Amino acid sequence: MLDDPYYMEFALKEAEKALAMGEFPVGCIIVRQDRIISAGSRTGTSSELDRVSEIDHAEIRALKNIDNADIKFHPDSTVLFSTMEPCLMCFSAIILSGIKKIVYAYEDPMGGGTQCDLAQLSPLYRESGIVVTSGVLREKSLALFKKFFKKEGNLYWKNSLLERYTLNQT
Repeated sequence: MLDDPYYMEFALKEAEKALAMGEFPVGCIIVRQDRIISAGSRTGTSSELDRVSEIDHAEIRALKNIDNADIKFHPDSTVLFSTMEPCLMCFSAIILSGIKKIVYAYEDPMGGGTQCDLAQLSPLYRESGIVVTSGVLREKSLALFKKFFKKEGNLYWKNSLLERYTLNQT
C-alpha cells in the first residue's frame, strides 16, 4: 500500500513548478509499484498568454507522459496523485485510462468532477471501480492556491467561486 502523503509531496513539487512559471498551481504524478512513472503540471493559464488553454491540465499532461515511462503501464495497479480535485474532463480521462485510484489534496468547489454519481452514467464509467481519496496534504495545496490568487496580475479564475472559496479558507 502506498504512503499517500509521501507521494503527494511530489505532486506538490509539480504544482510549485507551475506556480513559479506563473501558472495555476496544479501538479500531478502517477505511481506504479512505489515508482513515479509520470508527472505533469498545469500550463496554459499564465497571464502572459493571449488565450488560456483548458486542455493542458496537470492530469492530462501526466497521462500523456506515461508514454515516456521506463516501466510498463498497468493501470489497475497505478495511482494518480493530484494537488487539486480533477475536473470532469480529467476524471473521465483517468477512468478511460484504467487507473483505479485517485488521490487529491484540495477540493474544487467550482469544477471538481469526482463527486459525480457514476451510477447514473453509462457502463464504461459506472463499472470503472475507481476509488477516490481526498484531502491528502490539503493545507499545503491550499497554501499554493492562496499564493496564486493573491499574486497581482494573475487573471486565471479571477473573481470566481474558486478564488472566493480559496481565499476564505482559514
